[in-house]
Amino acid sequence: MSLFRQIYQYRELLLTNVKKDIRGKYKGSVLGVIWSFLNPLLQVFVYYLVFPYLLGNVIPNYLIYLITGLIPWTFFLSTVTGGTRCIKDNAGIIKKVYFPREILMISQVLSGLVNFYISCLIILIFCLFGGVGISIHVLLVPFIALIQAVLSLGLILILGSIEPYIQDLEFIVQFILQMGFYGTPVIYTITQFQNAGWLLKIIEYNPLTVLLNAYRDCFLYHVWPDMNAILIVLAGSLLLLIIGMMIFRKLERNFAEVL
Repeated sequence: MSLFRQIYQYRELLLTNVKKDIRGKYKGSVLGVIWSFLNPLLQVFVYYLVFPYLLGNVIPNYLIYLITGLIPWTFFLSTVTGGTRCIKDNAGIIKKVYFPREILMISQVLSGLVNFYISCLIILIFCLFGGVGISIHVLLVPFIALIQAVLSLGLILILGSIEPYIQDLEFIVQFILQMGFYGTPVIYTITQFQNAGWLLKIIEYNPLTVLLNAYRDCFLYHVWPDMNAILIVLAGSLLLLIIGMMIFRKLERNFAEVL
């Protein structure tokens, strides 16, 4: 409870950090924040041009399938990469001013969540003009995104608190995320790996697989997602968040000395 009180006490700092994270990434560029939408869209069109030939056009509405996978993945990727180096990037203020260090991590997740919610407008436009349409199931999307935010926050609390001590971790995380992209059905369907044995199990137990399937159920297939699977991911995310808080609280004591 003390953490919540501290966060409320420093809510203005949290809000400032969220704004800075959203605007600062593309500061000085001509298009500014628009790049946060253009980047995933450009990726979508590249994959759309190439992968139908590799996959044999086996996925109906592949363009919308891609965008409902790449935009949530971009949310996860940007949050984890930014959160991993967040403490190191803010070394100057950490050494000079006291504030709850968790605010830096929370602001990373909140700024990513805001960008994701805005990007959902792009998904809705593609659904409307791509002939898929929109159904009441999209009302569940904000809840799914909150679960993804909790998962991401728990993960970056661990990674971000270790990074000041092991600064090679940032590059290790980048490599793991590259592998994770192909271990998550962003550009393919899980049915294409039915005979893949242990590889299929890794993909199936990947929590992002559950979340991406849920997004697609809401946006693309107009059915309610598997709530049992979603609740399992929620429980695991909350457990990861608790573990992350414990690790962060233990390691943050020496941030000023090791940075």
